[in-house]
Amino acid sequence: MIDLFYAPTPNGHKITILLEELGLDYRLIPINILKDDQFHPAFLQVSPNNRIPAILDYSEADGPLAVFESGAILTLLAEKHQQFLPQQRRARAEVLQWLNWQMGGLGPMLGQNHHFNQYAPEQVPYAQKRYTDESRRLYGVLEKQLTGREYVADDYSIADMAIYPWIRGHENQKIDIEQLPNVAAYIQRMAAREAVKKAYQRGESFDWEKSISAEKLNSLLETSIEKS
Repeated sequence: MIDLFYAPTPNGHKITILLEELGLDYRLIPINILKDDQFHPAFLQVSPNNRIPAILDYSEADGPLAVFESGAILTLLAEKHQQFLPQQRRARAEVLQWLNWQMGGLGPMLGQNHHFNQYAPEQVPYAQKRYTDESRRLYGVLEKQLTGREYVADDYSIADMAIYPWIRGHENQKIDIEQLPNVAAYIQRMAAREAVKKAYQRGESFDWEKSISAEKLNSLLETSIEKS
């Protein structure tokens, strides 16, 4: 059993996609980042960086394992269940470098793009141009990598699970997907996977108007750990 501290953001969706692909039992614990749930002291015990996603894996023999950062969660779960991360060295390197490309480049740049183009309280033309231009460059990198491939590292992997949630919102990033036929086909291919559909369905019931209290979160954690 896994507790996933979650909000339906691109980084949150990465983990539900993997959990659905693996067919694991998991429980979503809503962390409303718009209401600062991530700053509850109890949550900091699981995620010291005040960010979702984070997990508690209760299947470890020596007690619950807390993991934060989406890339770490994807890697550890894929390793543990021996799926979606190859054992062969070259194939493994291919997956890990594209996973880290998403973590270090695509995600942060698209996040800034989305912020300055959609949410910033005032227009900042320099920032809008900077992050939109870099987003277009990164989409171009992905377009090239997908030439002749269905998935970024040939076989479907955690790298795809990390990339897809961020490019799913290309319309809000000022990206003309019609100019990127490989990426457009890739988005459709990913969206058609049953586990991906289920992952996004799990997020549909998230209530952005509600907040989990510090007391409830603390009690929930204490009860779960005692039962494990």
